[in-house]
Amino acid sequence: MNDELKKELEFGIEKEKLSEVIELINNEILIYLDKRKEIVDYIVEYRKNILDDYKDDEDKLIDYFDHERYVKEEAFKSIDTKLKELNILKTSPYFGNVEFREEDFGIDKIYVGRFGVTPYNTFEPVVVDWRAPVSSLFYHGSLGESQYNAPMGKVDVNILGRRQFIIKKGILEGMFDSAVNVNDDILQMVLSKNSSQKLKDIIMTIQSEQDEIIREDKYKALVVDGVAGSGKTTIALHRVAYLLYNNRESLENKVLILGPNHIFMDYISDVLPSLGESGVKQSTFIDFALEVLDLEEAFSLKDVMEKVFNGDKTFIEDIAYKSSIDFKNSLDTYIESLNANLFKYEDISLRGNLVISKEDIQNMFEEDFKYMPLFKRSKRIKRIIFSKLKDARDTEFRAIENNFKAIKSKLSKDELILEINDLDFKRKIAIQELIKDLIELKKSLSYLNSPDIIDLYTEFNTSLDLTELDLAAILYLKVKLEGFKLKDDIKHVVIDEAQDYSPVQFATIREITKCNSFTIVGDSNQRLLPLNGEPAMLTLANYLNDLKVSNYKLDKSYRSTKEIMDYANNFLNEDKIVPLVRSGEQVEKTIANSKSELESQIIAIAQKMRDENLENIAIVTYDENEALELSSMLQNKLNFKLINKDYIKYTHGITIIPSYFAKGLEFDGVVIIESNKYKNNYYDNIKKLRYVMATRALHKLAIISTK
Repeated sequence: MNDELKKELEFGIEKEKLSEVIELINNEILIYLDKRKEIVDYIVEYRKNILDDYKDDEDKLIDYFDHERYVKEEAFKSIDTKLKELNILKTSPYFGNVEFREEDFGIDKIYVGRFGVTPYNTFEPVVVDWRAPVSSLFYHGSLGESQYNAPMGKVDVNILGRRQFIIKKGILEGMFDSAVNVNDDILQMVLSKNSSQKLKDIIMTIQSEQDEIIREDKYKALVVDGVAGSGKTTIALHRVAYLLYNNRESLENKVLILGPNHIFMDYISDVLPSLGESGVKQSTFIDFALEVLDLEEAFSLKDVMEKVFNGDKTFIEDIAYKSSIDFKNSLDTYIESLNANLFKYEDISLRGNLVISKEDIQNMFEEDFKYMPLFKRSKRIKRIIFSKLKDARDTEFRAIENNFKAIKSKLSKDELILEINDLDFKRKIAIQELIKDLIELKKSLSYLNSPDIIDLYTEFNTSLDLTELDLAAILYLKVKLEGFKLKDDIKHVVIDEAQDYSPVQFATIREITKCNSFTIVGDSNQRLLPLNGEPAMLTLANYLNDLKVSNYKLDKSYRSTKEIMDYANNFLNEDKIVPLVRSGEQVEKTIANSKSELESQIIAIAQKMRDENLENIAIVTYDENEALELSSMLQNKLNFKLINKDYIKYTHGITIIPSYFAKGLEFDGVVIIESNKYKNNYYDNIKKLRYVMATRALHKLAIISTK
């Protein structure tokens, strides 16, 4: 049988298989619809009966939630989720299969999809969820001997073949076999498409090195240093989906994602829901810290970058210092100093009687309660002192009472009648004096009150403006001195654009969540803020000693064409990007000698990109002022959206955006406005900035240099 005939026959077999699976899914939908209707009818009837039976008894109405009803409503939620999954799958049930031989069990073939499908009342899946352990075989790089991590341990297999499918609206449009990389052809096809206003899932095109990271053990800090376009963010989000699928009970509603800004958070917002996951908390570090500290505002990324761009030397030095391990060490030294010197030790006496000695107080601070954070310790010790003062007060009170009883006992009946009022008055005065002395003594113990954390940081801090680095330091003090911990139970933390995080930020997040499970992704080449030494994410093990850390380096980019990546590589001294072999046009370079030339060139390049069916186009400037100038220049001449605020959402079409807001985003075409404005002020980091700007482009990149 020749190859063409064989392919045609196999294509026909797969079409038949697809029809069977779609029919099965449609039957499953009908089954689950019937089950949902049964439960809805049950719940409605149950509530109706309860309302009828207890309409005059409010307590009974409130208390009608019994176990059976709860189980039924939980079953309804589960069925509803399954119906949503099945309705998604009926147009494209799976995207590939893998055939393998397992010792003792023979040859098996599984079909891998976005969600799993196991027919009702059976145990054999027709489609296996991509997150299931056995599905990892589909993403392995080659045929032959391999293994996967099953619940009972590692399972050795021999992979015999892989196949990937293009299925649209229930129709098999194509299939690819691969002996090396399962998705080379598919990957080329997907990457050649236009970008979207939202980040998409990559389950069809997960590469072997990406899959390894996604399926890593959860009980560690996973640090991924990946070049632009290596899929860091999508890896992190797919890892969340994978961990939730395999650890639902322990992780559901206990995952926190920290991103760089609201534009980025909105951009990634569709990925987890598309994978069937919801209830994941998402925030920026600034919002997270402001909420915890109950503060109104702090310097945004834009505020910070604009000051850095403008060459504020003091500010730049402050940022570099607060991003260093030295700053964390200084904070730790400050905390040690507060532990040793903040509270003084004095004898405490009431009316000349020693209540507690300074030695005892010192012993409580330095020995008995040393395990407690300082401010919790002082509160505990203050309560103990007040308890002892109460005992001393009671002793004094009894002495007053006994004294007046003794005086009265010595008086005759007639003398007592004459002097009783005077004696009672003197007794009350004595008690009042005792209470007054006690109040004054308690007031004098105000030195045991804990000072405000922000006031302490203001004394420690050398700058007036609060950046997110300062918020991290304040939170760090709050954790170390107050023992503060989040009310929400967080079991896994994802940190994106982590190259911009400081040691204090990482230490604070660890302390405040008590997590042992992290996914930390970033690109050390995209660190735009001033920095002395390596990004903190690469030295995590040096200052979080009790945390198990695994580091991954990704140097292959899947985003841009070879020509764009070669251009971006010019701005890297080392760790060059290895581009996927996807060729495109050469980077276009022009010079604008005037504002009118700049205007006409932008309009011409943008129109050319639109004519070439590039849908999402970014005009990227260094800073906000340049973006505002362009916006004013191009008003009524080009249909665009200006993104110069953190809360403005990125949408379809042409966008004018400053460089620091473009990080993490991708566009079909990018026009970079390259000025010499920051040659002196920001020269050391200008290469990294240009690398970030260039790597936003998928298909086409144009550079316009201005004078």
